[in-house]
Formats: sequence, C-alpha cells, structure tokens
Amino acid sequence: MSPLLTAARRLHRNGHHIRVMADPAMRSEVEASGFAFVAWRRAPTGKAADPVDVSDVKDFLRQAVFDPAALYAADVRDEIGRMPTDAVLVLDVLFGAALGAEASGVPFALLSPHVSIRPLPGMPPAISGLGQPKTPEERAEVDAANARLAETLNVFLPGLNRARADLGLPRLADVFDLFDRANRLLLATSRAFDFQADALPDNFRYVGPLLDVPNWSKSRQTEAWRAPWSAQSGRPRGLIACSTGAQGQRELFQRIITAIEAVEIDALATAGPNVDVADLRAPNNVHLVRGAPHDLVMKDVSVVVSQGGHGTTTRSLINGLPQLILPMGRDQAANAARVEAKGAGLQLPPTASEAEIAAAVNRLIAEPQFRKAARLLGEAMKVDIDRSGLVDEMEAIAAIGRAARPQPKKQPLRKSA
Repeated sequence: MSPLLTAARRLHRNGHHIRVMADPAMRSEVEASGFAFVAWRRAPTGKAADPVDVSDVKDFLRQAVFDPAALYAADVRDEIGRMPTDAVLVLDVLFGAALGAEASGVPFALLSPHVSIRPLPGMPPAISGLGQPKTPEERAEVDAANARLAETLNVFLPGLNRARADLGLPRLADVFDLFDRANRLLLATSRAFDFQADALPDNFRYVGPLLDVPNWSKSRQTEAWRAPWSAQSGRPRGLIACSTGAQGQRELFQRIITAIEAVEIDALATAGPNVDVADLRAPNNVHLVRGAPHDLVMKDVSVVVSQGGHGTTTRSLINGLPQLILPMGRDQAANAARVEAKGAGLQLPPTASEAEIAAAVNRLIAEPQFRKAARLLGEAMKVDIDRSGLVDEMEAIAAIGRAARPQPKKQPLRKSA
C-alpha cells in the first residue's frame, strides 16, 4: 500500500483526482492520505486475500492471485462503471484487477514496488536469488530459472484464460503475456540498483523507489529521536530491522540479536508488528523496541541488518549504509543478491549461525569498501528518485483514456429574444 499511496500523492499534487480500491483494513491509511476509499466487494479480503502461510508457493498463487482473479475483475469493472476513470494503477500481483481495467477499455499501468516479477532476458527472476550472469554456465542457470518460473505460473493459465474469455478478452499464450497487455509496467526501484537485462519491453519504465512514510508511523517521525546509546561511547552503531510481514521470523530475529552481543557495537533492534518484544531477549548492547523511525535512526548508525525488504534495503542505501541481509522471502533474496553484487553489503542464509552473523557485521564495520559502494549506489538512487517519471507516464496513459471516453454532448446555444 505504501508505494501505491506515494504514487497517488504525486499524482494528486499534479492536479489529478484519486480514489483507492483496497482491503477494508487499509481504509484509515487511505483516508488519512486524503483519498476516497473504495472497498473490494466480491474479491477476498484479510487473510483470505493475503495468506499468512506462504511455504507452498503454488498454493499461495492459487489462493491469492488466480482463484479470485474474476472477482477482482468484477469489482474493478463496477467501480469504473460507477465513476468516469481515465487510467488505473494496479499492483503487479493483482492480475484480476488488471483484467478488470483491460475489459473496461481503460488504460492501465502495473506497478511493481520491488524488482520485476516479470522475467526479463538475461536477468535472474526475482524469486531465484541468483546474481547477474557473467559466464555461459551462469546464463544457462538464469535461463533455466526463468523457464521454471514460467512453468510454475502457467499451471494456472487455463483458469486465467477462462476468466479472460468471460470478460470478452483474448486468450494468452503465457501468464506473463498479461504484463504486455498493460499500457505501462512501472518498476518502483532504481535502475542503478537493478541487474541489467538484455532488453526491456516497450512498456517498461523505471520510476525510482516510492518511499513515503505511512501515516500510521508518522507520529513516531514527529517525535524527537532519542538515541538509546551514550554519545560518549565512541562505538559504532547499528540498526537491526525485523520484517513487518509475517514470515515466522522470531527465531531468526532472536539469533541476530544474540549474535550482536559478540560485536563491539551499540544497536537498536525494531521487532515490527509481527514479533512480540516480550518473547525476545536482548543483550546489554542491543536496545529492543517494537518500532522506531528508520529514516531518523539511519542518520545515526553505520550498519544495518535486516531481512531485505525493498523499503529497508533502499533506505539503507540512500543513507549510504552497508547492510547484512538474511532473506526469508523470495523478493528479499532478490534484493540481497543485488546489494551483494553491487558491493554494498553481504548476505547470509536465514539459517546462519550467531558466529557467522557476528563475523559479517564486523566485516561491514571494519572494511571501508562496503560503505563506499553503498554511498555511491545511494547517490545514484537519489538521482532516480528526483527524476522519477511516474507522473508523466500516468498522465500519458490518462490522456489516452480521456480521449477514448465519450464526452457529454454540448447543448446548442440559444439565441436571445
């Protein structure tokens, strides 16, 4: 939701009228941003829409993406019919919402608030954790990973095509052909951060990270940041950021905290909403809290340890901070691979031992090349954010939508008596 609302704010500042269709749980966040909220009516909400257990990828895709596609499509079509709409911005995994926009004849853009989930030639798929291929053998491994991803999703192609046929849309030969039906595919990351593909689709655009702070956390931002460590300690400082998603990460987070006891560092650890602070034990050099304003904390630390969510990873780089990533999610593995390939940090498997974690943090603190690489990459990312073409791209497709929409007939002028 956060990247979508960042996009909405930018469009609103340029004079556009925005309404947001989302899960009822998002209503307060959307309305606090000043936008009209529309709830899904037929499409699933809550855990039915976003299952907590993602251990079985195929079952997750079936539940969250493909089975409810027709329901999302129907809700989007109803909303477009209810109120004139020039363009639709759709989260990339809401395939059904994209079908609804396409069936309504309204231009639409898919927003990927992370690295591309659409396979690109020569680039490893997001779920693989592979690096940029440099040898024929590595290229073959990347090509095989892309083929496996397509095979996994194309199991659901018959059902997706049935939903498309019911909407009067042409059949697809491949699930990922859906991305080519969009007027734009907007990638909300930095090109400097990403790997390089052999070629990009015609509708593909990098628009830079979308990093507004959510309204629910702004109260923390307005409070003065009170560092938990002494200004006289002279030791390096670090941030340990637990994922805000529910990934069963309590044991990993505890292992990271325990490992930091062996490092000459003062650290702040933020547990997030899905790990209970009361269930954790922290050594004397780790200050454990549920949450803190990361943008402010990062100005006061020299290293970050996280699971590699796109927001935390991007913010760390923008602040020139090297990072250790222990990914549990597949998108997190993609971020970790890029951070390590760019020389801006290290990655370890989530099964890494306390000794391995401590050794990696010590390297990031002691070896200056990591901080230098993070700073250079962060500067390039700032340029991409400043030059973001998101508004221009959405305005371009909205103009198409306005031109295609029937205009009210002008009433003939009456001559005065």
